[in-house]
Formats: sequence, C-alpha cells, structure tokens
Amino acid sequence: MRRRLFAALTILVAAAVPVSAQAQSQKPNFVVMVIDDAALMDLGIYGGEAATPNIDALATSGAMFTQYRSSPLCSPSRAMLLTGVDNHRTGISTIPEVLPPEHVGKPGYTMRLEPGVTTLAARLKPLGYRTLMTGKWHLGSGKGDLPDGHGFDRSFALDASGADNWEDKSYMPFYADAPWYEDGKPASLPEDFYSSTFIVDKMIDYMDEGDTSAPFLAYLGFQALHIPVQAPPEFTANYLETYRDGWEALQTRRWQRAQELGLVPAGAAQPALHPNLRKWDDLSEDQQRLFAARMAVNAGMLEAMDHHVGRLIQHLKETGDYENTVFVITSDNGPEPSTAEDPRFGPWLAANGYHIGLERIGEKGSYGFIGPEFASAASSPSYLFKFYVSEGGLRVPLIMSGPGISPGRVDAFAIVTDVAPTLLEMADAGPAPEGSISIDGRSLLPLLSGDATHVYAPDDAIGIEVSGNAALYRGPWKIVRNLQPWGDGNWRLFNLENDPGETQDLSADHPEVFEQLQADYAAYADRVGVLEVPAGYNSVAQVEKNMTAAVLKRNMPKIITFGIIGLLLLGGLIWLIIKVLRSRKKEA
Repeated sequence: MRRRLFAALTILVAAAVPVSAQAQSQKPNFVVMVIDDAALMDLGIYGGEAATPNIDALATSGAMFTQYRSSPLCSPSRAMLLTGVDNHRTGISTIPEVLPPEHVGKPGYTMRLEPGVTTLAARLKPLGYRTLMTGKWHLGSGKGDLPDGHGFDRSFALDASGADNWEDKSYMPFYADAPWYEDGKPASLPEDFYSSTFIVDKMIDYMDEGDTSAPFLAYLGFQALHIPVQAPPEFTANYLETYRDGWEALQTRRWQRAQELGLVPAGAAQPALHPNLRKWDDLSEDQQRLFAARMAVNAGMLEAMDHHVGRLIQHLKETGDYENTVFVITSDNGPEPSTAEDPRFGPWLAANGYHIGLERIGEKGSYGFIGPEFASAASSPSYLFKFYVSEGGLRVPLIMSGPGISPGRVDAFAIVTDVAPTLLEMADAGPAPEGSISIDGRSLLPLLSGDATHVYAPDDAIGIEVSGNAALYRGPWKIVRNLQPWGDGNWRLFNLENDPGETQDLSADHPEVFEQLQADYAAYADRVGVLEVPAGYNSVAQVEKNMTAAVLKRNMPKIITFGIIGLLLLGGLIWLIIKVLRSRKKEA
C-alpha cells in the first residue's frame, strides 16, 4: 500500500511540473573558454612547454581536435564562435584597429553584431538558460552592442582588443583607458586585479546567483596570451631557462614534437622562418636573455590561466554541476607578432607607466611581448602567425569535453563557425527565431558522438577572409593570399595532407586545381560580402593611421583649446610688440 501511494504521489508531482522545467533540468551546461592568441602547440596536451594540467585533463576525457581552424584575428573569430555565422555576415569582418576608411560603415564592416545576428546566449536564454559572460568582448561598443544587448543576463566585459592584466588601464594609444562594463554600465576593477584571476572569480560569483538549478552558458574571454604579456612571477619562474636557445631551436623542437604526436605526417617539411626575421645568434647576450624572459612570461601566463581554469572546474565539482557541463576551450587565432620596440611608442609607454626591460618582467608596469620571431617559432609546425591566413594564424587548438562526447582525438576538419550549431544541437534549441541570419557552420555532434568521421566532404569549399588576407580549403588543398608586411599579395596553392607547413607552392603544377579553388573563393567572397581592401593596404600601417586619428579625435577639444589660447597669446604678444615700437617711434 505504501509503495502504491508513493508511486501515485510521484506521478502527481511529475504531472504538476511543467514540461519545459522537466526538459530544462536535462539540458547540459556550457562553459566556453577562449584563450587569446594561443598557438596550436602552446597547450601541454598539444606538445607545448607550459604546464596546463587542468585543460589537458579535459582534453584527455573529451575530444581533442587536431585540424580545427579559426580566423586570423580576434573579433571576427569571436563573432563566428558565438553565432555560427561567417564574420562578414555578422558585421565584424575585421577589427576597428585595422579598418581602412573605405570600409567604415559598410554592410559587414560596421564593427558591431548587425540586425538578425543571434548569439548563443540569445538562443539559449529562452530555453531557461542563465547566460553569463566575463572577460574580453570586442564585438561592438554602441548602445545595445555590449553583452547585455545580445542575450547575456550577467556580464563583466572588456570592450577593447586588450588591456593591462594588472591595472585598470589601456595597452595602446587607440584606447584612452580600459573600457570595462558590468551589465552594460561602466565598471572599475578591484585593487588586487589580475585578469585570469578576476575573470574566473567574477564568473563563479555569477554562477552562484539566482536559480542555481537552471542550466547555464558561461563564456569566458581570457586576456592570456594577448599583449601586454604579463604573469605572476611564481609562474614565470618555471620557464626562465626554457627558451634560452632561441626561436630557431624552439621552432625545430615543436616541429619534431608535432611529428611525434601525429599533428603532422612524419617527414613533413619544416617551414622556413620568414627571411625578414632576425637570427637569434645576431642578438647580443643581453637581448637574448630579455627575449627568452619574455617567452618565459608568455608560458607563465598560460600556466596561470590554466591554474584559474582549475579553480572553476573545482567549483563546478563542488556544486554538482561538473558532470553535466560541456567544456569548449579554444584560441581565437595564432600567436601575436606585435612588439613595443618602435621608439615612437616609447613616450606613450613611459607616460603610462610601462617599461619593456628585464626588471620585474611580467609584473605590474612590465609591457611584455614575444615578437614576430618567437611568434613564428611558437606557431610551428605551421607558417606565420596572427593576422595572416597561413596555418600559423588559423590552425589552433579546440577541446570539447563533457556528457555525450566520446574521448579521443578528432582529426577531421572543423572551423570556428561549427561550435555554435554544435552547442545548440546539444541543447535541443530548435529552429532560430524568425528573421535570424542563417548559420554557416555545421554541428560537430556526429564527430563528438563517434557516429561519423567527418562533417565536411572532400569537395566542400570553406573560405576565410580578414582584411585582405584570404584562404580557401577544399579537401587536402588550400589557396592562400597574405598581404603586407609579411606577405606579397600573391595567391599560392598547397596540399596540406603532405605539406602542412605550406612550404611548396603547387599552383604551377596543378593549374586546374588552382583555378577551381580561386573560383570557389570568388563565389565565397560574393556570397558573404567581402570588400576588397584598397591598393597597397598594409595592416600595420593602417593601425598606426587609426591610432593617430583616435588620439587626435580624443584630444581635439584640448588641441582646439590650446590652439585658441596660443593664438590669443600670440596676438597679445604681437599687439605688445607693435605698441612698444610705436612708443619708441614717437619718442624718436
């Protein structure tokens, strides 16, 4: 009798619970973590020098992708990651820092998520998800363009390409300050701020708010490893001797390790370092020590980030959410080549309390960077780095772990637009709201469940373009065009199956393949709305122009005020001189 009564009560309670609430309790949580500017082999599990045990554990228990591609720049990648839509169709074709005036305000180049572009947060929120975001945003600055305008319930967001990791201040003249916002309103940072610590702390705070029984989307945009490269000294100390033999040695080590791990075929050609890069042996001993230390900070910054990822994982285990959480860990693009060595940059650095020397390197006031040489070495077994569509700019890590994901390596091609549709299918999100821009990516769920070996067929053409640098994949083939200053604007053809380092241009040997891929790229560019960059476009030169324009615009009131005061003083001085001369003339 008691058993029957209990069963009856159970049925009545189940009937009283709304169907949506029952379904909600079964939906997985999502934690999406973006590393800024990490190379394919930076993480320990991919063969890197930095200790990343927490991320490595997720990779071991989940899917570790070896042929995943992103875009070569941060904002386009993040727009595609959060929407599943090609960067041009999101409105964020590139970043404001390199945007030529000819493209300003054009469709696809508004530097904001345009109408109809729907984020993961906006899709998951109606399903009962709590939508949370901390860290770098950089997807629009106007009214309604911050995370709270795109489906996030709670957010503490940096609306810039980067910022200092220790203080509430800008990292480049393009920005007057570090624009942090909480839930769309200007916010300040705590006194004990360190970016990776804070980004995780704030996310844990948000997770513990409200109805903690509801599923959540947690999006964390880490500042590691973006410039300025900064890390607590206890992490940097682990790598002070690791890079003392220089960038050529690092590139060779990673290339050899990549073969051992099967990231490239055994015997694959090692890509040459760009001829304009410095030789390690041409540096003085002091310069070598400084650059090795900068790279040590880079590794320390990654280990520090992994340490705080571990705190987040531990929190989820303590709350009981871990087993029902899907983790996504990736990088927005390859390693950062930019430096602060230009003497014209010196006065700004000094005025903002920065130094680029060895003293207390990586700590508060230190402006760290690894430069193009170590960036090129770090991208091994690939060629070039961030900004460019050679494999060093595009081929980055992707780890997905959690319920329903079979452990193991995934060697099938995948691209950044595939992440959003994968998570939406996991959440059983259903069709997009009416008026939404269609998704370009494909769900990776067949790969993650082990039901398929690929989601792209050999004849599928997948294009990428950012600021004139363009590429297209089709089966084993890839065409590439890189512009100045590290490219020459010419198209090249590579077979990545046996030449992943893009060492041998096969355009003359396979003209029919070359022509087919160029036609495929033209169709892609027309479909998504690519605008050709102006003749002679150079991204580095454009950054300098845009920074100068931003500084002048920001300081124009002061310039006008000082100009008027200067004219008044000059006028007064002229009047005084004339008065004195007239007085002397009368006396004479």
